[in-house]
Amino acid sequence: MNNKYIFGGIIVTVFLGLMIYLFTQSNVQYESDFSRVAKIDKTVKATGAWVKEKNYEIDRTNKTFSFYMIDDKGNEMKVVYKGTIPNNFETATSVVVTGKYEKGSFHAKDILTKCPSKYENEQVKSSSL
Repeated sequence: MNNKYIFGGIIVTVFLGLMIYLFTQSNVQYESDFSRVAKIDKTVKATGAWVKEKNYEIDRTNKTFSFYMIDDKGNEMKVVYKGTIPNNFETATSVVVTGKYEKGSFHAKDILTKCPSKYENEQVKSSSL
């Protein structure tokens, strides 16, 4: 009977430890000012827009995709992503990258793009009628 309590205590302890770990990992800071992104030493979600004039680069040998982002204040930041270009990247109105700023560029683990809504054009048409 004593072993049941010990085993139950171990399960509860492991579960609580796992929950605390997951909670601290999901506590990611959003930042829209790239001058501050460069100073933060932990994982950040940086929001901005793709600088289309600078295009993007795909390095097939290193399997990386890189591009430049700009924030609301005009600060630019190079983003390097180990992976392929997102399907709707070229039509995106804004981009959210998750990762860390290291060695002069932002190393993204994830890229989320926001595309223009198909309903925006319909709203413009209906409001002009």
